[in-house]
Order: sequence, then structure tokens, then C-alpha cells
Amino acid sequence: MAISATQVKDLREKTGAAMMDCKRALEQTEGDEQQAIVILREKGLAVAAKREGKTASEGRIESYIHAGGKIGVLLELNCETDFVARNEDFGALARELAMQVAAGNPSYVERSQVPDEVIEREKEIYRVKALNEGKPEQALDRIVAGQVEKFIEMSCLMEQPYIREPKQKVQDIINERIGRIGEKIVVRRFVRFRVGAEE
Repeated sequence: MAISATQVKDLREKTGAAMMDCKRALEQTEGDEQQAIVILREKGLAVAAKREGKTASEGRIESYIHAGGKIGVLLELNCETDFVARNEDFGALARELAMQVAAGNPSYVERSQVPDEVIEREKEIYRVKALNEGKPEQALDRIVAGQVEKFIEMSCLMEQPYIREPKQKVQDIINERIGRIGEKIVVRRFVRFRVGAEE
């Protein structure tokens, strides 16, 4: 099947992958865009896994101000080299992530940072809530586990649905950029300010 330049361009705009990678993925899937996206994401994940042992000690601090100066974010995004830190694509990712923090208001970068006592407190809240709603005893563990997973998804930046493409998590977006840029990329930390609030 012949793949048109328009198909390649559309896939590139949706994934940010290189043109040739988009073309190959479309050829491999005989023009099925959704399957091609899966292949490109898998490629990004494979590259991310290879870079896992590398040190990301370069990077940049990105700022984002929203809502007429009422919300502000500072975010540190790290990579392996100064060359990539100055790359336009890396800078765009840093801005997108700062916007994500402004919109999603996460408390943690990733799941491993959520303290055990916070998880236990949330479990207890969801258990009592389920009991108060008359949920059956045998379903409590499953209900609580599902609610805790939703809590983590909303509280951890890497787990949040990406604001521009809610079917993908923020981690998926980072993995795609790792695949494209070829270096380890890590959100080190962020802080979100809102006028009149302690966050």
C-alpha cells in the first residue's frame, strides 16, 4: 500500500516522531494510523528503557504563568547533555510540562514519591466512603484499590492524562520525546504557585 505524504505529515503532527519513522510505521501497519501510533510509542519506550541507566544532570528551568498572573509554575526538566538542553524540542517539552502542572495541579512527580502514610490515609477514606454508600463488603478491596489508583493518577504528574491528548499519560509524552531526542529526560521537580493559596 502506498503511503501518502499527507498521512505521514498527520502522523508526525500527532506524535512528534521523525518523518521517516512515521513513514516506516505507516508502511508496517498498511496505513493504519492508530497501530502506527502504537509502534511509534513502543519505539519511544524502547529508547527510554535503553537510556534508563544514564545520568540526566543537564537541563533547564521553565516558568509558566497562567490565568492573568494568578497561577505560576517553575519546573526543572533534566537531560544528559547541554546540547539537548538548548534544543527547541526540549524547550517545548519543558513548557508543555509546566502548563500541565498549572492545569493538573499534581503534588508529586511520580508514583514512588507518594508517602505510604498518604496512601494508607486515602485507602481509609475510600473504605469508609464505600461503607457509607452501602457497598458490599466483598467488593471493598477492589473499590478502594480503584479509588487509590485514581488518586495516584491525579496526584502524580507522570500518571496524569496529558492535557493536549488525554488518552496518553504525561510519561508517554516524555517517552516519545526520549525516542525522538535520544537522551534520558527526567522531570526533577516543580513548584506551583496560586495567588492567595499555600500549595
